[in-house]
Amino acid sequence: MSYALLRPFLFNMDPERAHDMTLALLEKAHKARALGFIYGQQSLPVESMGLRFSNPVGLAAGLDKNGDYIDALAEMGFGFIEIGTVTPKPQEGNAKPRLFRIKQAEAIINRMGFNNKGVDHLVENVRRCQYKGNIGINIGKNAVTPVEQAADDYVYCLERVYPHASYITINISSPNTKNLRDLQSGAALTGLLNTIKERHSQLATEFGFYVPLVLKVAPDLDDEQIDYIAKQLLDFEIDGLITTNTTLSRVGVEDLPFGDETGGLSGRPVSQKSTQVLQKFAERLENQVALVGVGGIDSGDKAVKKIQAGADLVQLYSGLIYKGPGLVQSCIQAIGGYYDALEE
Repeated sequence: MSYALLRPFLFNMDPERAHDMTLALLEKAHKARALGFIYGQQSLPVESMGLRFSNPVGLAAGLDKNGDYIDALAEMGFGFIEIGTVTPKPQEGNAKPRLFRIKQAEAIINRMGFNNKGVDHLVENVRRCQYKGNIGINIGKNAVTPVEQAADDYVYCLERVYPHASYITINISSPNTKNLRDLQSGAALTGLLNTIKERHSQLATEFGFYVPLVLKVAPDLDDEQIDYIAKQLLDFEIDGLITTNTTLSRVGVEDLPFGDETGGLSGRPVSQKSTQVLQKFAERLENQVALVGVGGIDSGDKAVKKIQAGADLVQLYSGLIYKGPGLVQSCIQAIGGYYDALEE
C-alpha cells in the first residue's frame, strides 16, 4: 500500500531522480528499522552453483550499481542481491537524460553506460555491509578501454572483488558501452573467457576458496550464437548463466512515447524473448550450468515461467519499478506453490 501511494509521485519525476530518491527513502526506512516489519522474510531454500540461497528470488544488477544500499535492499526479502555493473575506474556514464519509462507497456529504456564510482568504492561498501546472504558482483569494462583490451579491465575487477563476492558476473551484454556485445561471439569470447578463467583459477588457489563465475548475455542472440556460447560455458566450466540483459528490439513499444530512444529495453516487452533464450540455453546445457532467469518478471506467474523454462534462480528489476517491493514476496510464494505442486 505504501508503494502504491508513493508511485504516482515518483512517476511524475525524472526517472533517474526518482531512482535516486527511492533508494534514499529506502535507506532511511532501513535505518528506522521499518522494512523488515513491512516485508518480512520468506524461506524457500535453494542450492545452486555450490551456494545456498534462502529463496530463489534475487535483485538484478543495475539497481544498486555501487553497493551503497545492500542492507536496505536485503530487507525487502530477496534471496540474493547482485550489485554493479562496476568498472575499474569511476565513470560518469552516458549523457543525461538516459533513463525513460514507457508506462503504457510497463517498460524502461536505459542507456546509462555503466555509471559507477569504481570497483574500490564498491568493495568498501561490501566490506561494511551487515547482510549475510549471497552477494553477486557484476563486473564490466570502462568505456575508454578498447574492446581489444577488455580482458584487462575484467581481470582487474575480478582480482579486487574475488574475496568479497558470493559469485562474480561477467557482463558482456550491455548495449550501452560501445562494442561490448562483440565479446559475446567467436574468438573474442573464447579469448576473454580463457584469460578470466586462468586468473580465476589462480585466485581460487591463492585464497583457498572457490567463487563461482557467471556470464550475463543478451536476448538478441540467434541460434548459432546460443550454440557457441553454450559450448564455451561448458568448455571453460563457467558456473552460471544469466539470461538475459536488455534488448535492442523495440517490439511492444513501437509508436509509444520514448519508444524510439536508444538504449536497452527492459520490462514487460522483453519477457517472452528472454524466456525463449533461457529455454534454448537450458536445452543445450542440460543442467550442467546454473541458469538465472531475468527479464520482464512482473508477477509470480512470470517468475514461475522462468523456472519452468529451466531457471534455477530468478532476478527482478524493472518489475519492481512498476509493481513495487511486494513483487518479491509474490514471486517467492508462486515459485513455492509450483514446487509444492510438482511434489504432489
